[in-house]
Amino acid sequence: MRLEDLDIRELLEIDSEEGTVRFAGQRALILDAVAMGLLRKQLVDSLGPAAARAVFTRFAFAHGWRMAEALCSEFVWDSVRDWRDAGGLIHRLQGLIRLAPEASDPFSAEGATMEASYEAEQHRLHMGRAEAPVCWTLCGFASGYLSRTEGTRIYVLEDRCIGRGDETCHFRARTREEWGTELEPHLPFFEQEGLDVALRQATAKLAHAERQHAARTHAPAQVDSEREDPSGLVARSQGMRRVLELARRVAQVDSTVLITGESGVGKERVARLIHESSTRASGPFLAINCAALTETLLESELFGHARGAFTGAVRDRPGLLEAASGGTLFLDEVGELPPSVQVKLLRALQERQIRRVGENRDRPIRVRVLAATNQELAREVEAGHFRKDLYYRLRVVELPVPPLRERREDILPLARWLLTAAARRMERPAPSLTPRAADQLVRHTWPGNVRELENAMERAIALAQGRRIDREDLPEDVRGALPAPVITGGIRTLESLERDYILAALEANAGNQTVTARQLGIGAATLYRKLKRYGALARDRALSPATRSPGPPRAHSATPRASPRKRG
Repeated sequence: MRLEDLDIRELLEIDSEEGTVRFAGQRALILDAVAMGLLRKQLVDSLGPAAARAVFTRFAFAHGWRMAEALCSEFVWDSVRDWRDAGGLIHRLQGLIRLAPEASDPFSAEGATMEASYEAEQHRLHMGRAEAPVCWTLCGFASGYLSRTEGTRIYVLEDRCIGRGDETCHFRARTREEWGTELEPHLPFFEQEGLDVALRQATAKLAHAERQHAARTHAPAQVDSEREDPSGLVARSQGMRRVLELARRVAQVDSTVLITGESGVGKERVARLIHESSTRASGPFLAINCAALTETLLESELFGHARGAFTGAVRDRPGLLEAASGGTLFLDEVGELPPSVQVKLLRALQERQIRRVGENRDRPIRVRVLAATNQELAREVEAGHFRKDLYYRLRVVELPVPPLRERREDILPLARWLLTAAARRMERPAPSLTPRAADQLVRHTWPGNVRELENAMERAIALAQGRRIDREDLPEDVRGALPAPVITGGIRTLESLERDYILAALEANAGNQTVTARQLGIGAATLYRKLKRYGALARDRALSPATRSPGPPRAHSATPRASPRKRG
């Protein structure tokens, strides 16, 4: 058997009467790529990235080893090289990868380059861009296959990956001795002992979480004044309370909802609240970032495709509009939809039917669509970048989520809730905020909204040395925030506002007059005179005698003092 004679039609056997599929003589299963992507996300969320990688790598290693044995027993190969190279061809025939034009031998110094990795595609779809290579099953499969054909343990590692933003995926194959110390960080994911350790750690975490849940369940009921909604949304302000009220009301019907607001305000949390409060709560909640995928890939992900619809489409595949049947599909950054996809989405929403790429028949869908954007879609419509009919079809109900700076009553309750959540993740005692830290949190304008606040609280937990979060534990931009001007109790004079602002700036600089004067754009002598008029010099000395700059030198009198008269 030669490599060029390998034909997938000879390898694949489908018995429709018995309901079995065989590949290279062995019983096989046909799995959906989106389902594998969802499984990956659930394992990462439940067990952590390390344990999930160990599971996928070990499973794929066994798969590759078995595939090599099946091809060996099924065919008599002309050479071991043909048997070895058949693994890459099998990968391509199964729709897992596409070899790049410059693809080479993974054993060579250059390694092998591949395109269209299904694994990288699904990782970016469900979890966004990764920080490290994510083709775990591809590396595991290749390692197992090559280990069987070479008769020695081979380890395949990935150093470039589409999942982290590279143009292609790049793999290299070496023995343990050839890899040397470079293999050490990756070795536990290939070994059974590493998998056992990862699973034991994951099991311990799950058991700990179950014990915590049981303790909360059987403990006396307590009212958590900071967490006012099961979804984690805090609503003390009237604006946010109205958003949650409307979200619960609209959850009872299947109308399309457009959630608007700045980045980081919690639009996806509002969407989850709508889903969990609806009759579709038992169904799936799938989310896709419309700005993260190319036009072709986005169309395929939403509507699915038929086998042979384009290069690499080796089997039929349902899209997310079908996969979310009975549940909710959340379209994040919907304003980034390409024009061609806007047309198809509009038809799907109106007709409740979709047509897969490459098919000629319509398929009914039973999904509710929620959309979100941080753009002014009305302006995009006027500019001709977004279809007017789709805009109004999505905007049956609009829920504008206010930014955090417009709901300042929510800042401290939300900060305390996020502190507790971060402490629970880090397995640390939940700390409290000092008055100085709480004051700085309220002063800050939070341009990054809730996401910025969450990151600030996690940083505070990581840096705090005691059971209280102080001003020094907050990020620098939060520590430097000055009080925002507000009108309460009537209009104040400019002089009183200037006084409060100067004193606040002085306090923010720990009493350092030189730094404060430079930041305010006034001279040190001018600042000294103002502080003297405010009667604040004594407090200045109490704040920081070490850093307080001395007052200006005493001016010489215009009238010379009389010289003492000499005696005798």
